[in-house]
Amino acid sequence: MFRDRLDAAERLARRLSHLKGHDPLILAIPRGAVPMGRLIADALEGDLDVVLVRKLGAPGNPEFAIGAVSEDGSVALEETARRYREEAVTRETERQRALLEERRRRYTPVRAPIDPKGRIVVVVDDGSATGATMAAALSTLRSRGPKTLIAAMGAAPPDTVARLEALADEVVCLETPWNFQAVGQFFADFGQVEDEEVIALLGSEHG
Repeated sequence: MFRDRLDAAERLARRLSHLKGHDPLILAIPRGAVPMGRLIADALEGDLDVVLVRKLGAPGNPEFAIGAVSEDGSVALEETARRYREEAVTRETERQRALLEERRRRYTPVRAPIDPKGRIVVVVDDGSATGATMAAALSTLRSRGPKTLIAAMGAAPPDTVARLEALADEVVCLETPWNFQAVGQFFADFGQVEDEEVIALLGSEHG
């Protein structure tokens, strides 16, 4: 159990301390992981940005992930997406894609996304249930030529970690319980992170 996201981030930073001095690029999955990313980037003396991916929620059950869409427009669907009408899935995809475009404009209005090419890239999330969002982030980033691609998160079930190990060069996951139900069960404080905090963290220099 973590006290909060920053507690998990401190533990991840210790596990990743060997990257200090190698100018890593820390890419957080908004919104929850952005405070974690800021702490890790500062601890490892790296750069912070966001990788914009959105879970595709099932029609009528938005919490159930049937896939994910990335900022570059690429879509990764789970097998479960076949249960739903194609028009409904397309509608959800377009809705999330528009939200990603709006988030990029809001989060980093004065600069382009940081290029991961040739960099050690660490993708950070507070946790991952199905792995859909993290998998989409890793696949998108792999195509952009990072030197090393690492997935780092607080908690995920073992089968999700195994899935992500096929996409990343390394997966650092602090908790991998078999009885995984939801990411929030591992945090005493799992409060919402607001857009204003994300914008402030992305705009701040190394602390």
